[in-house]
Amino acid sequence: MTDLRMAPLQAYWLDAWQRSILFWDILRERGNNYWAHKAQPVPHVLSFEAELVRDGRTLPRPVNYGLVRIAPPPGVTIDPAKAPFVIVDPRAGHGPGIGGMKAESEIGVALAAGHACYFIGFRPEPEPGQTIEDVCAAEAAFIEDVAARHPDADAKPVVIANCQAGWQTMMMAAIRPELTGPILLAGSPLSYWAGVRGKNPMRYTGGVVGGTCWTAFANDLGDGLFDGATLVANFESLNPANTFWDKPYNVYANADTEGARFLDFETWWGSPVLLNAEEMQWIADNLFVGNKLATGALRTSEGVRIDLRNIRAPIIVFCSWGDDITPPQQALGWITDIYDHEREIAANGQTIVYHLHQSIGHLGIFVSGKVASREHREFASCMAMIDLAPPGLYEAVITDVGPDTENPELIDGRYLFRLEPRTVADVREIVANSPDDDERFAASARASEIGLALYRKLWQPAVQAAVTPPLAEALRALHPNRLRFAVLSDHNPFMAGVAFLAGIVRENRAPVPADNPLLTWEKAFSDWMSGSLDAYRQVRDAMAEAVFLGVYGSPLLQAAVGLDKMAPPRHVERDLVREADEARLRSHLEARFEEGGAAEAASRALIYVSQANGGYDERGFTMLKQLRTAQPAASRRPVGKLKEMLKEQFLLMRLDEERAIAAIPKLLPRSAQHRRAALDALHDVVEASGGMAEEGQRRLARVDALFNSASPSSSHEAANA
Repeated sequence: MTDLRMAPLQAYWLDAWQRSILFWDILRERGNNYWAHKAQPVPHVLSFEAELVRDGRTLPRPVNYGLVRIAPPPGVTIDPAKAPFVIVDPRAGHGPGIGGMKAESEIGVALAAGHACYFIGFRPEPEPGQTIEDVCAAEAAFIEDVAARHPDADAKPVVIANCQAGWQTMMMAAIRPELTGPILLAGSPLSYWAGVRGKNPMRYTGGVVGGTCWTAFANDLGDGLFDGATLVANFESLNPANTFWDKPYNVYANADTEGARFLDFETWWGSPVLLNAEEMQWIADNLFVGNKLATGALRTSEGVRIDLRNIRAPIIVFCSWGDDITPPQQALGWITDIYDHEREIAANGQTIVYHLHQSIGHLGIFVSGKVASREHREFASCMAMIDLAPPGLYEAVITDVGPDTENPELIDGRYLFRLEPRTVADVREIVANSPDDDERFAASARASEIGLALYRKLWQPAVQAAVTPPLAEALRALHPNRLRFAVLSDHNPFMAGVAFLAGIVRENRAPVPADNPLLTWEKAFSDWMSGSLDAYRQVRDAMAEAVFLGVYGSPLLQAAVGLDKMAPPRHVERDLVREADEARLRSHLEARFEEGGAAEAASRALIYVSQANGGYDERGFTMLKQLRTAQPAASRRPVGKLKEMLKEQFLLMRLDEERAIAAIPKLLPRSAQHRRAALDALHDVVEASGGMAEEGQRRLARVDALFNSASPSSSHEAANA
């Protein structure tokens, strides 16, 4: 007879043994997936059917990138009038496909909204001699191809750039500003020095390890290739508790249900790609350590400065407080590197929108179904609204639609999308970098340049002579982030018995009851282990920060590397050509206050009233679209012309608001009926968002009076009769 006191122990040990077998079988399947994925000519994790549009290897400067068209799933209809979407995945160690890994994804929501969708991915090995500039040129060629395939679209292609693809896309758009429509940067770092003390330890890595000479050493060990597995390992080191315990324990603890989700993700996570030595060295020197993109210090091979102020398309920054790889400071810091005041953003004609998620992690920005169904869906459905927004700085605010929400029929879906004006000072509070820290990072960058030069003179020739292609390939195969996948597979004869035992276990599975005391102790031990590893991380990060701040804050070291303490704070340089263009624009605008017709008058009044209401939301834009659709097609202004008109009216308002408003009567047609129709349309748009602020009501009343008392000049009567 079984001792009842031993029953919980027996039940637990049987369950623990069975979970162990299932756990190792899941790792075996992961290894098999690794080998199968590696054998594909173009490994990816897209869950959508795709057809190749252009192979980057056929370009004048060949690259390992390619453009594919995503085939719409059954039941999805594409609207040829809508702007196509182009999703660009990061080549930051992992393979392509994260932007379309699930049905609910960036690709999925774009297709569901009726947009044609394209994807820019890459092969695992770079083309010989491929450079970052070549990759940017290839992306530009791909965007041109997409635009040419959609001549009936009412706007230029929308580009969604994930993580490290963000700086690549921004460089491309700064060099070729005429190509793209709105650019959505999802978890993209552009200002690598930005961050907060006590957090964001990754920004100290380059300085703590001694600079990018180690990047050059890794390139040489790879015989001219850099292994992306090293970048993956760096990401994993940020959170050792998750990497070494939480993730594997979660699979072990839930071995009956967690396998499929784990294997899907690990197929992408465990497929590192390669970069040319020139590419990786450029990235490390100019971005990770040098931070040269946001400050306008980069130039093309032809000497053209890469200035982010050149970008004409709206820029949307999507970042999260829960992201430890691209914190909001690094996603938004470029704005304060370029602009001192939001007036400069408007004067430059740029529209910048940012959205801050409160908790999602870095990978969740791309792969979370909740994020896709909320944030990415709202961005997709409201992208045309963002494209028409007046120049300036905004925060995108997404709220639930409740029973008290006014005019819900004008809202697409369960959430209300709104653009609220913000100031550069608001962004500066988020970025919060101190001048002292900037000096430390500048000293680190100078020290890195010196260390790299010494390595190239003293040690690089010997390392390059010692490393052969077979040795480099062997070193890559032995990298822990490759080896742990490759070994635990059917290629290893010792794993053969695992599959057999797993089959028996699944047929005789006996899960332990949830109230088993030993299971409770197991979970308590897991919590202790996770907490211990997290405590180690906190101590390690604090030590790294202290070392960095202490070493590079030393006045002696700063003097030794040639850092001038009197140098101005890092900021993009003045551009006299740009300033001359702005002066010419102001001169041109001076003659435009009394030019135009009813559309210009209504647009000017709309901006005037909306500014007092604290921004724009999708209800007003939906009403605007409905009014435009109701117009005869022959008299309907193209979206591009409408955008130009709205931008000009905003700039006139910014130049002299009172003069612009006072001139409205001179723009209106002679016919009282036509003036009334324009005023009614204006009311429909501004009142679509519900209750108006008191100042908005006052401004609307003034606009009513101007429309009702309009007495055009004789010349204008003839033009509008």
